[in-house]
Amino acid sequence: MKLKDILAISGKGGLYKFVSQGRNGIIVESFADGKRIAVSSSAKVSALNDISIFTETDEIPLSKVLQSIYDKEEGKETISHNASNDELKAFMESILPEYDRNRVYVSDMKKLVQWYNILQSKNLLLPDASEETESTEKTEETTTAPQE
Repeated sequence: MKLKDILAISGKGGLYKFVSQGRNGIIVESFADGKRIAVSSSAKVSALNDISIFTETDEIPLSKVLQSIYDKEEGKETISHNASNDELKAFMESILPEYDRNRVYVSDMKKLVQWYNILQSKNLLLPDASEETESTEKTEETTTAPQE
């Protein structure tokens, strides 16, 4: 799962794919309709790999939370972001029991399930084979001791 090029833009619903650097900001493409738009450099833009969910003791990266949902739902779509507050809280409890109930709001839960469903519908939650290969190669490089 490669989240560094997937963006959330404050004030705009949904998710966007980074396309290129523009003159006064960036060019992004909407996952919803495929339209490209220019986003001002003053807009609040967050890459999904920079987002974490608060827990009672630490912060869990969004990628791990999305993976937890993917595993729970066996790769299928999850509940709707329009579900009731109680359903969203129960869902959050099932995927991340230690989430911080004081700092993770229902609005955050709605975004989480909406983002998951968008990424799932675009098959972007599948592990990227090239990333797995790279990490395997790096592990092999670091675990191989030089022979004397």
